[in-house]
Parts: sequence; C-alpha cells; structure tokens
Amino acid sequence: MNLLSSRPDSTPLRVVGWSTGTVGRHVIAGIDRHQELELVGLWVSNPEKVGQDAGALAGLGRDLGVTATNDRDALIALRPDAIVHTAMTDDRMFEAIEDLKAFVAAGINVVSSGPVLLQYPYGVLWEDALRQVEQACADGGASLHVNGIDPGFANDVLPLVMTSLSQRIDEIRVSEIADYSTYFQPVVMGELFGFGKPLEETPMLWQPGVLSLAWGSVVRQIAAGLGVTLDEPLTEVVDRRPAEADTSTVSVEIPAGTMGAVRFQVIGRVDGVDKIVLDHVTRTAADQVPEWPQPPTGGGCYRVEITGEPHMLLDFTHHGENGDHNDSGMITTAQRLVNSVPQVVAAEAGIVTALDLMSVTGRGLVS
Repeated sequence: MNLLSSRPDSTPLRVVGWSTGTVGRHVIAGIDRHQELELVGLWVSNPEKVGQDAGALAGLGRDLGVTATNDRDALIALRPDAIVHTAMTDDRMFEAIEDLKAFVAAGINVVSSGPVLLQYPYGVLWEDALRQVEQACADGGASLHVNGIDPGFANDVLPLVMTSLSQRIDEIRVSEIADYSTYFQPVVMGELFGFGKPLEETPMLWQPGVLSLAWGSVVRQIAAGLGVTLDEPLTEVVDRRPAEADTSTVSVEIPAGTMGAVRFQVIGRVDGVDKIVLDHVTRTAADQVPEWPQPPTGGGCYRVEITGEPHMLLDFTHHGENGDHNDSGMITTAQRLVNSVPQVVAAEAGIVTALDLMSVTGRGLVS
C-alpha cells in the first residue's frame, strides 16, 4: 500500500484525472459520482483547455472547482493517492510507459487504460522493461493497474468468472463484434487499423507480432488464471476486407475498395490445439461481411463462448443513454478504471492485474 494514502476510511481518496478525451471526460464524471473519491487535479494536452474547469470539459453543465493544467510537475506535487490515466497511448507506447513509471516512482498509484500490453505484461512485455516497471513501483511503494473494457473486463474478469461454472474446458473464445462507424478515434481508425487505406498497405497493427503485443495479454492472462501453459509464440490471424461502397464514419472516410472491415484473432494453443482465442470482428458499417459473427442486437457486443461441459455462451451488450454502443464503451472503460481505484490504492506495491481483483475460476479444468 502507498503510505501516502493511509487515512481514515471516511476520507475520500484524492485523485488526479489524466486527459479529457473520449474516455477521460467520463472519468471526471465517474470520480465526481464516486463517494470514496475526490478529484483534486486534471491534466490536459491541449493548451486551449488549460485553465478551464473540469466540469465544463466533462460536459457536466457545472463547475467542479478543479482547473485543468498541462503542468505535470504541479500535479505530481499534489501527492494524490491515485492518477486515473486515459491519455492516448496506442501511438506512443514507450513514452506512455515512461510516464507511468514516473508516477508510481513518485509514490502515486495509477490506474490506466493503456498501454494495453500492461494489462497482463508477463510474457508480453520484454523482461528488462518489465523489471523497470516493477522496480519503479517498488521504489515509490505504489501500484499500477491497466484495464478497461477490451482489453479488460470483457475478456479477463468476465470469462474467468464464467469458467467457475465449468466441469471441463475445451476452448475459450472471447470476442468483440462491433460496428466502429461511431467510434471517434481518427488515429486508431486511420493510422493503426488502416480503414480507408488501400489493402496493399500494411498499417502498424497488421505487422507481424503487433497483435500479440496489443491483445496477447488477454490470451496470456486467461491462461494464467486457468493454470495453462501455452505454445510459443501465440498465433495471429488477420482477414481484411474492402468496403463495397463509399462509407462515412465519424473518424475517417472510407472509399469503396479500400479497407472497410477486419477480423483478427490472437490464438493460444496447447500442443497445436486452439485453447484460448481472442477474436475481433470490426466493421465500419453494419451490413459489411454478413457471414462473419454478428451481435445479437444493436451495433456491437462482447461474446464469451466456452466449449466443454457444459457449453456456455454469453453476449454482453451495452449502450449509452443516446443508444450508441461506442459511447457506452468509453463509459464502461472509464468506470472500470474509476471503480478500481480503492482496491488498487489498497494493494501491495507492484503491478496489479485482474487476477489480483478476483478469486474463483475454472483453474485446472482445461482438457
């Protein structure tokens, strides 16, 4: 436990929000509603947001009395109990890891939405880098937890809890099946996925080994929760399809013939047999590639399918008050982080994974 956070139980934990983007603005609202947390600082990257009130930046319609700043040293000097970090990391992974190391080394507990390979870094993050993160936590006596909805709750806690109902497990498949047309992340959609680009191009996400960095933590954490040793390396499968018609999304324009949909898998095998499969079906229009798995309703779902005895299938759907599943995806990511703060602050110093925040699984049952 971070000694800086020892205080009477009735005193709220002091929290700094780190960003006000698609997830960060929901973090502000979540902290404001959480009786055990108090927002004491807010970091922004956009100079135009400096000096604005957190409530205004979160769209709450009222001030919270916390002014946004881009002075990181001033926020660290507040000595908060925790930072809820949701700044973009997909295109600056190494810099983001350095940021998180600096926070925990300063004695500040961190919950973060990325880099996603830190969700379960063992066997994913190279050993020297992992030791550096662990040492920074030890130096500061602080904990680090990276999570969200995916990678996160939908494919770590949820499937592992379901395995507690199993008698025999042959295969676990965790899927995201979603229409990304209302997902506002231009860098992710255009540069990382390559939507709207010629299929002859190979954006970063489809380079060999990158999927195992981005989602391999999901497969490895489920394996660890079940006591399974996987073949090395993990197997990656990618199927990219062109848009059949000009398609417009909130992030990118997709001319006909350019990349419009993708299905990818990261597979953990045992003796050459699929045992744990991360499966993503990503469309930019609901009618694309109809033969691929479909959500039961609306624009998307998370699906957990456990083949064995018994056979179980769960479709987890969500949507915001405006009916949009991408908006609620940001809310669920934010809330998984916000609601984890008290447990992460109370944890022993080090990397905290979903396995540290749960207990009963189907460990020992993979056939």
